[in-house]
Amino acid sequence: METELLEISPVMPSQNIDRDIEWYEKHVGFQVIHKDKMYAVLRRKNLFIHLQWHADTKEDPLLGGSVIKIFVKNLEPIFKEFVERGTIKPEKLRLNTDWKTNEFGFYDLNNNSIFIVEDI
Repeated sequence: METELLEISPVMPSQNIDRDIEWYEKHVGFQVIHKDKMYAVLRRKNLFIHLQWHADTKEDPLLGGSVIKIFVKNLEPIFKEFVERGTIKPEKLRLNTDWKTNEFGFYDLNNNSIFIVEDI
């Protein structure tokens, strides 16, 4: 069975999760579906924006490489494909995360993070 590609969810940097949630609710019409002190997920219909806190220091810059999440159904075939391509090593697969996903990730040449994610 082939992997079904579902959506891409951008992960945006934030210096203040609460402030930014309020702005996205008021000005863009998104609603919070998950929030902790470091990360939030907002939704408007089938669109999602993820906010990730950064300290804006040399070690944790606010503006650096971006992150995208590609959501799929049936993660295993695409995981095997990326292992065979040499994109990732088999130990990169994270199953049954605390946020209820199976996922793996890697960096592109510009240090952007790309995650392939399956909700469980």
